Amino acid sequence: MIRCIAIDDEPLALSQITGYVEKTSFLELAASCHNALQAMDILAKEGIDLVFVDINMPDLSGMDFVKSLTQKPLVVFTTAYSEYALEGFRVDALDYLLKPISYADFLKSANKALRYCEVMTGKGSETGSQHLFIRTDYKMVQIDINSITHIESQNEYIRIFIEDEKPIMTLLSIKSIEERLPADRFMRIHRSYIVNLKKIAMVTKSSVMIGKHHIPIGNQYKENICSYIDKNSLIRE
Repeated sequence: MIRCIAIDDEPLALSQITGYVEKTSFLELAASCHNALQAMDILAKEGIDLVFVDINMPDLSGMDFVKSLTQKPLVVFTTAYSEYALEGFRVDALDYLLKPISYADFLKSANKALRYCEVMTGKGSETGSQHLFIRTDYKMVQIDINSITHIESQNEYIRIFIEDEKPIMTLLSIKSIEERLPADRFMRIHRSYIVNLKKIAMVTKSSVMIGKHHIPIGNQYKENICSYIDKNSLIRE
């Protein structure tokens, strides 16, 4: 079930979106909000997966609202103005619905959110291999998580390092992607780094080596990485 909120200052438009959510079996309406400030309070208190938000609203526009979020759920913009489409994708919106919105168009966006969530959690995988869809350069790129060597946080962005390919940069927190990766294969070893445990070539007291990269081990993470090394070591007693 995908938990979502709808935000629109126009009562009729808000009523339409909430009605569409309620008739869609895999969506759960957590709240309907008349402005972005209401939505901020809800996002701070509850786990929300998807937001349907109008762009043109008083006080705080839907675009500025999304830009202000540090932990972004999936976002579908709704608006009567098509010129906002490109700007919407620049803030990593999942989709863009142009008013008046038919249920058929709404359902396409909802299904896109469903597929995204299934892939991110591994539920949509047809084989043993798991994949993630990452938004970069205004497009969604599918990557095999087994090919990820490590992930580096850079302020609001992360760089995903992949074997034999250029790193992928995306607007996402390191905590968000950490929650999506299998804990038996990936470990946070620093406030700014996650590593694929299978790709570690060497470990020292202060770093791990993956390929040509020396990745620091943070003090608060040393116990976890040391425990993993101990469990997988062959040491003469």
